[in-house]
Amino acid sequence: ALWCLMMSVTPTRGCLLDLPWEDILVPHILCHLPLRQLLSLQRVSKSFQSLIQLYLANMRCFDSSQIGTTIPRVAFVNLLKDNEVLQQLALQNCSDWLTDRELLPVIGQNHHLHQIQLKGCAQLSRHALVAISLSCPNLRRLSLAHCEWVDSLSLRSLADHCKALEAVDLTACRQLKDEAICYLVQKCSRLKSLSLAVNANVGDVAVEETAKCCPELEHLDLTGCLRVKNDSIRVLAEYCPKLRSLKVKHCHNVAESSLSVLRSRGVELDVEPPLQRALVLLQDVVGFAPFINLQI
Repeated sequence: ALWCLMMSVTPTRGCLLDLPWEDILVPHILCHLPLRQLLSLQRVSKSFQSLIQLYLANMRCFDSSQIGTTIPRVAFVNLLKDNEVLQQLALQNCSDWLTDRELLPVIGQNHHLHQIQLKGCAQLSRHALVAISLSCPNLRRLSLAHCEWVDSLSLRSLADHCKALEAVDLTACRQLKDEAICYLVQKCSRLKSLSLAVNANVGDVAVEETAKCCPELEHLDLTGCLRVKNDSIRVLAEYCPKLRSLKVKHCHNVAESSLSVLRSRGVELDVEPPLQRALVLLQDVVGFAPFINLQI
């Protein structure tokens, strides 16, 4: 496709650039090309450079993985400097180069963002989350997984200003404790998906408040939350009738006695029933499991 576009500027063919840019080229042709190839097109001619700049200014979705995890800071700034219509921004695992200095101008001029992915962006600070909360009132989905800079104050700001949130990933945000999670779910009662995984500070108080405040909850990840116990799982089963999946692997204080109610409702769990786990272990060790009479 890139070769065809470049060939279209030869004198023997009708010039692609003669087509209406904003009505045809940007929404119906360029949108089908990978971002990396579009950036290469800028080297064809000054006209193509202007066309790609127009495309970038009107781009609704930006995903850094289409270019590569390592982007020169100046290049990133130039790519989005004229864009004020972004709806989705994905910058996962950009810890090598992404700081507040690069991100905040993009957030500040894009008030229509409804999905932001910042997983593993370790060089940002709490100011990034505050900027998101103040600039993105329509935010629906936010991933802050493995962003240990997220603290209680910045999460409060998010909860105060982004009450339409439906999915939040706080995996390994280890500064957060029960109080911060409770404030979030009290303000953002539309949550359908929440991850609190790999956080030893999260316990029953946060899980119970989530259950009581978020009746639309469908997915909850508590992997590795060592303080979570059976009582909060029972509350979850009582208050969240729409729950579809629950992850409690490595939650050593959660037993089948509390999970059985959810299992009977068809909720997808990431731990097997005790008998099935025992049979799998026995089969792995001695190979006898297939011969056990389960009717005994």
